[in-house]
Amino acid sequence: MMDVLKSKQQVSTYIIHSQEEEIKRIALELHEGVGQNLYSILTGLQFVESVVQEPHMKNYLREMESLIEKTIQEIRLLSVELHPPALTTLGLLPAIKSYIKLYTSTFGILVDLESTGKEKSIPERNSIAVFRVCQEALTNIAKYADTSNVKMNFIWNNDELKITIHDFGKGFQLEEHDDEHHHSSGLAAMKERMLLTGGQCIISSKIGEGTSIDLSLPL
Repeated sequence: MMDVLKSKQQVSTYIIHSQEEEIKRIALELHEGVGQNLYSILTGLQFVESVVQEPHMKNYLREMESLIEKTIQEIRLLSVELHPPALTTLGLLPAIKSYIKLYTSTFGILVDLESTGKEKSIPERNSIAVFRVCQEALTNIAKYADTSNVKMNFIWNNDELKITIHDFGKGFQLEEHDDEHHHSSGLAAMKERMLLTGGQCIISSKIGEGTSIDLSLPL
């Protein structure tokens, strides 16, 4: 029985790791490939506009430039959403801070983030797992919580990182999401990801008081 469970866990770890590598590749291609090509096209259009004399052609080129600039911005945001560069270069906490800026500008929800204790280095695979769980939690808040404020705490201990995410929204009946008829794949995926890191994800919610996500990760 233990061998079967261990085998299932290894398969889950492999699948999630493979998915993350593919997401990382796509994000890099969007940012470095598609984004750079569009920037080159934009520069070319700007040069053509500077030498064109006809007013109607100048207006047309400016419209094209505006559309390309908007597309470049959307690709940049999508790339950060898929895999923030800061996650690889700077670590989990800077990546979360970067994502929160994007999140607030997109959904208008303020996230009050506090970090106490000395920040520590985390293996990239675990950093990605924790980042995805936080990302899923914040996305769920935007979709379902009906709130404009979120409190997020990072507590760095010697051998453990604790993260709490609490919204002040409408809450929900947790048991309705746990039975087989209302199974929430998103909540299950959050717990699964944390289990594969050796950590834990505990979700609690009360109607009218909001929802709390408590994460723990061994360091």
